[in-house]
Order: sequence, then C-alpha cells, then structure tokens
Amino acid sequence: MIILALLAAVLIGADQLVKYWAIHELRPVGSMDFIHIGSTKIIDLTYLENDGAIFGSMSGQRWFLIGFTSLVVIAGIVVLLKVYRRSKFLNVAITLFIAGGIGNLIDRFRFAYVVDMFEIKLFRFAIFNVADICVTFAFIMLIWYALFIDPKIEKAKKSESVLTEKAEENE
Repeated sequence: MIILALLAAVLIGADQLVKYWAIHELRPVGSMDFIHIGSTKIIDLTYLENDGAIFGSMSGQRWFLIGFTSLVVIAGIVVLLKVYRRSKFLNVAITLFIAGGIGNLIDRFRFAYVVDMFEIKLFRFAIFNVADICVTFAFIMLIWYALFIDPKIEKAKKSESVLTEKAEENE
C-alpha cells in the first residue's frame, strides 16, 4: 500500500509541476511546438484554463465538479482498500484514477479551473493535462481488467473451490 501511495504522490507531484511550468512559461506565449514529424504537428503545448470537464462540458460548474470528483476519489480509495489483495494491475489502475482526480481537484480548489496544456494536433481533440492522462490510462486499464484479467481470477477461484470441495468429500 505504501508503494501505491508513493506512486500517487509522484503522479500528483508531476501533474502539479507541469501545471506550474505551464502557468509560468506557457501562459505568456499561449502555445508552442512540442512533438512533430517534419512539418506534421503531432502535439503542441497550448495553455488552457478549463473551468469545465472534458471538452469544456459542464463549464462553470466548479462546485459540482469538486463534489463529484471528491466522491469519485473517496470511492476509489474505499475500493482500493477492499480489493487490495486481488490484483496488482487493478491496484495501479485505481491509484492512477485517484491521483488524476486529486491532481485536478487541487486546481479546482486553487484556481476554479483546471490547467490543461497538451493539444493533439494530428486530429482535433481536447487539450488535456497529466492528471487527465492518469484518469484515461486508469479507465483503459479498468476495462482491460474487467474483460481479460478478472474473468481469469474468477475462473481460478472457482477451480480452487471445486478442488477444495472434492478434497473435503474424500476425507
């Protein structure tokens, strides 16, 4: 559990450091090239103050977003404590989710908006930040876990249960 707490702290710290950099270095220039191949832009760094959720939805709903995100983070902590021994993969996914939520909560409390900076230029997409990346990876990992890992865990538990029952019958 200590390693997961350290992971969350590192991710939250990285999120806040990148946002600090964006506020002090990126905001004055607005946007700068980041990753490109030849003349094709892949990702630019673009300063954005997002007072809503993804794609600017729920703009101006600061207290609702703070309340909702707080509940999700608390639920994540509770679930992590309950399923801690089930899967390291699941633990990391939940930790990413919690860290991302806390990273954006800090901004909402401090500024009433979230600082975003990564803009995918290859195709039109939202501008996002490190916390959003954590939440996105957590979501992908949770889907992967639900589809591929948890069924194997359940199958193994069922097999173990059947073997235990047979051993008890033979005694």
